[in-house]
Amino acid sequence: MYFVTRFNINLMPKLPILMYHSVTANANKSKGLTISIENLETQFKFLKENGYTSLHFNDLQSFKTPEDFPKKAVIITFDDVYVNQLEHAYPLLQKYELKACFYIPFQYVGGVNEWDKGKEPIMSVEQLKSMDSKTIELGLHSFEHKKYSELSIETIQEDFNKCKAFSFENKLNVNNVLAYPYGKYPKKGKTQLDFFKALNENKIAYGLRIGNRVNKFPFKNNYEVQRLDIKGEDTLKIFERKLKKGKSWF
Repeated sequence: MYFVTRFNINLMPKLPILMYHSVTANANKSKGLTISIENLETQFKFLKENGYTSLHFNDLQSFKTPEDFPKKAVIITFDDVYVNQLEHAYPLLQKYELKACFYIPFQYVGGVNEWDKGKEPIMSVEQLKSMDSKTIELGLHSFEHKKYSELSIETIQEDFNKCKAFSFENKLNVNNVLAYPYGKYPKKGKTQLDFFKALNENKIAYGLRIGNRVNKFPFKNNYEVQRLDIKGEDTLKIFERKLKKGKSWF
């Protein structure tokens, strides 16, 4: 689970990982976990015009030395596979030739975000399959969208089994990267060790928390990869600072 680095720590490249959720056409609702199309496009345009290379997690295995790694790399992630991501974010990603990773809460595919007692439509299997894999890398966001920090190892294993079965039965090409629901996972002692062991036994390559720090690559721990929480109200200046420094500058 821990990456034995071949890189000199002083030469390790930075790898910010952006975290998004819902996308709206209503600029007045761009707040918290919901971002407007306008703000999202401004951010994507910034990445494109400032020479950032967007990556999928599956791309990371191809980098053997710091010299191989892009000078400005970024991973763009979206949780929950809302239909509004397909309608609004996916076209922008294609427009600006950016890659992104979409994380699926499998129980709710084709339904709505019941875990939030909401009514936001979740993509169907057909919609998930409709996206170009060169642009979108699909990943895991648990089966039931529950906090792993509150579940037993046995229940977590059942959750993994259901994710695998759903992917297999529906012939979905899902990469072995897991975005923890709510960013929650066991953080201490034997419970954490057992959780990481379960991830390893289920061949999970990376586990994504929140953390709001800019990673260095290779990661210190593949199961505690940090993401930057991009808010709907973030100005371009705030977005740029998060991208470069995380939230530690606040």
